[in-house]
Amino acid sequence: MSLLQLIIISLVQGITEWLPISSSGHVLLAANMFTLEGRDELLINAVANLGTLAAMLIYFRKDVAAATLGGFELIGAGFRKAPLSRGANLALCIIVATPIALIAAIAHEVFVPDSIQAHLRSVWTVAGATIGFGLLLWWADVAGGKDRTEKDMTLSHAVMIGATQAIAALIPGTSRSGITMTAARALGYERTEAARFSMLIGAPILAAAGLYGAIGLLDAETAGGVVTLQDGMIVAALAFVSGIASIHALMTLLKRMSFLPFVIYRLLLGAGLILAAPVLGLI
Repeated sequence: MSLLQLIIISLVQGITEWLPISSSGHVLLAANMFTLEGRDELLINAVANLGTLAAMLIYFRKDVAAATLGGFELIGAGFRKAPLSRGANLALCIIVATPIALIAAIAHEVFVPDSIQAHLRSVWTVAGATIGFGLLLWWADVAGGKDRTEKDMTLSHAVMIGATQAIAALIPGTSRSGITMTAARALGYERTEAARFSMLIGAPILAAAGLYGAIGLLDAETAGGVVTLQDGMIVAALAFVSGIASIHALMTLLKRMSFLPFVIYRLLLGAGLILAAPVLGLI
């Protein structure tokens, strides 16, 4: 792949991964521009997650450090009666939010036939999910009181929010960040808190996806695939830069406005995918 192609895919992935607008829909269009299909498109998208993950870990480095230290605290929690620290409770919430989505992602990759996976990644599925889950985000954002913070986070809430990642793992166009922010808002969490927790609990899933993509590209390179591991590392590095900018923009915007601009954008994107499908040969 050319450097320009890698830059475009990196920017698309880095900017859209943390925004609730479905990176799958954007990557589908970018990949089509460069005639990337099937496994090549899936792997280059997956390995880009290493860059966006690094961006999140650095942006929320204080939370990450607290959760990391809290993880060590959890190891000895059974031998002490003192309440868990803020970091330990955050670490526990991240841990319990992960298994359901991770199992769903592995099951999807191992047990779902390639033909069905290809159908799930069709423009109609991506467009439908982009529109449908965009409307769900709008409902969750405007319904009821929304002033809960991390201090109000319970393990049951963490499990429910984390479990929604399984939907994103199975249905492209859902938006992993979008569905978790939707769940957090539906449970009453303030917008920036919903976004921050959504990103933190996404770390294990993105790490797994990124490693899967890197290993897949290494195998593809050996087999003479279209994209190489070097391509993937370039994409990951550039996605890191755009990912930092994307996270900063999102957190700044959510302090001032609702999710409505993202909802409108999702509706336009979904409609655009449907209208562009015949022209771009996506059907």
